[in-house]
Parts: sequence; C-alpha cells; structure tokens
Amino acid sequence: MGSDGGGQPSHPLRITVRELICHACAGATAGAIAATFVCPLDVIKTRLQVHGLPTASKTGVRDSVIITSLQHIIKTEGLKGLYRGLSPTIIALLPNWAVYFTVYEQLKGVLTSHVIHRDFADNNSAQLTIGENMVAAAGAGAATAITTNPLWVVKTRLQTQGMRTGVVPYTGVLSALRRIVHEEGLRGLYSGVLPSLAGISHVAIQFPAYEKIKSYMAKKGNTTVDSLSPSDVAIASSISKVLASIMTYPHEVIRSRLQEQGQARHTEVQYAGVVDCIRKVFRKEGVSGFYRGCATNLLRTTPSAVITFTSYEMIYRFLHQVLPPERKKSEAGPRSDGHVNKSWPNKRASAEESKISQTHSNKITP
Repeated sequence: MGSDGGGQPSHPLRITVRELICHACAGATAGAIAATFVCPLDVIKTRLQVHGLPTASKTGVRDSVIITSLQHIIKTEGLKGLYRGLSPTIIALLPNWAVYFTVYEQLKGVLTSHVIHRDFADNNSAQLTIGENMVAAAGAGAATAITTNPLWVVKTRLQTQGMRTGVVPYTGVLSALRRIVHEEGLRGLYSGVLPSLAGISHVAIQFPAYEKIKSYMAKKGNTTVDSLSPSDVAIASSISKVLASIMTYPHEVIRSRLQEQGQARHTEVQYAGVVDCIRKVFRKEGVSGFYRGCATNLLRTTPSAVITFTSYEMIYRFLHQVLPPERKKSEAGPRSDGHVNKSWPNKRASAEESKISQTHSNKITP
C-alpha cells in the first residue's frame, strides 16, 4: 500500500488476481483480529452513542464510565454481553475489508496509470497526490458502505437490545435479518446508510494521512515504505486514525441512532431522517451530544487501527511470498500509441528481478 519512499509509483496499471486475493484475505483477516480484540469497547461505544451515559455512571466517578459500563454489562448480561454483535461484525468485516482494500488498490492502480501516461517521460517521479489518494479512499468507502450496511444495522441492534426492556430480542444474525426485512422491508436494512456514506470522509482523511505519514517516515529513515518495521506502521496507523476519528465522529452518532431506532418503535424519540436526527440531538444535548462515546471510541479505534493495519501489512507480505507468482510473463509497458499491454505483470512479482530492473523502486517489478 502506498507509494515508495523514492516517489516511484507503487501500483501496476493492471492488478492481477493474485494481488486481489492478497489484499482481500489480508484485509479481512486483519479486520477480524482487531474486531475480536476490541469488541467490548465497541459495545460500550455504541450504547453510549444511542442511550448516553448508563444510570450507574451518573452517580459514580466521572472518569470511570468505561469501567462502570463493563461492570453493568457483566452484572446484567454476563460475559456474553461484552461480545454482543461480534458475529455480524466478523461476518461484515470479511466483505467490508475485502471490498475496501480491493477497490482501494484497484482505484489507486487506475489513478497511477493516468499519472504515468500524463508524464511518462518522467515516470520515476510519478506519485499520487493527496487528492488522488482521497478519491481512491472515498470510492472504496462508498462501495464498502453500500455492500455491508445491512450487517452493520444488525450489529448495532444486537449490541443495544440488552438495554431495552420493551422489545423482542433478536436471537442471532439470520433471525435479525429475517425480522428486519419482514417488519421494516428492505429499507430497514439500509437505515443509516446516508450517514454511513457521509462517513466516507473518515477514510478519505485516514488513508491519505496514513500514506503520507508512511512516506515521511520512509524518507526520514532513508528506507522504503515496504521496508518499514511493524512499529513504524503502528505509529502511522494510530496517528491517522485519531486524526480522522476526531474530525468525523458526529456522523457515527447519527448513524447509530438511525440504525437502532427501528427495533424500538414504541419509544418517545423517533427520527424521521438524518436532518431530523441532527436537529433533535442538537436541541436536546447540544454539541456534546454529537461526541457521545468519543473517548471510548478513541480507546477502541486506536488499538484497532494499529492491529488492523499492522496485521494487514504483515499478512499481505506473507501471502505474497506464499502464493505462487503467475506463470504468464510478457514484456510490458505502455506502447508508443499510449495503450498498455494487458499482460503487463504485477510490480511486486519478484524481489530479485526488481533489484536488477529497477534499483530505485521499493516495489517489485519484473
């Protein structure tokens, strides 16, 4: 992921099936590992977004909200309550990260091809701009949000139903999906999709920041992006995640409330839509209402991002070594007429051949 420290484009014009498998499997596995690790904090964060502070914490110590919430969940729902929504989270993360990283790398490959064609004579300096990285991240985010929104609706409701006494609880993922379709129609599966799409701004900030921080660290250490240590990747991912989370957090509160309300039809608060939800939250709770659970979210997302991105990089490198390279090889590159051979091989195919053909690139170019 990303361009190399020397400004060389890091993506081939055509990403092979082998590349897509590596990105998809690495992204899905890394996401599942992170989700399992931080699930209890995710449950608390979602409940704070929807219901605000738990009753017990309002009379306790101000800085013990997380501890109070954990104790309350364990007391009323047992250890199982800390992992509510984990099943749909894992199920959603597989397509979520697979779709995201796959589309993200594909879009970066397409954008890189335009950069190379735009100035092929000086392609060693071809590098995606911040704007182009944001376009790739936004496009991947939109595809992911639309694909996986039904599972995130189920996850939100499973995490919050333990706090409501007047609803018939869902017994599992399939039960929730069937009931939502039966009781609310397909529209229910896509409740909160608009703020989810607005959340594209999160990845549009996080991923370009992540790329730039890695590039900066590579140049400072006189190395390449692909050679950064796990600790460097962890630092880059945590900084970019905190920055994006703080800037875009309000959309998560709106999304959670819209996703959750369909299960509780007989409560007083009902939101007609995004605008109505924003208006009511602001009127009742002020600006602070849009940052309910933000501290918990940072405690959850920062280690989650570190685990996800570090695991992704390490798993990707492992898969790239394990999976056999494509047998078909062809002299590649843009032809004089400006077109690109369809058989242009992947730039990461062989480290040994890379050192022979391009000593300046940290990516592997046959």
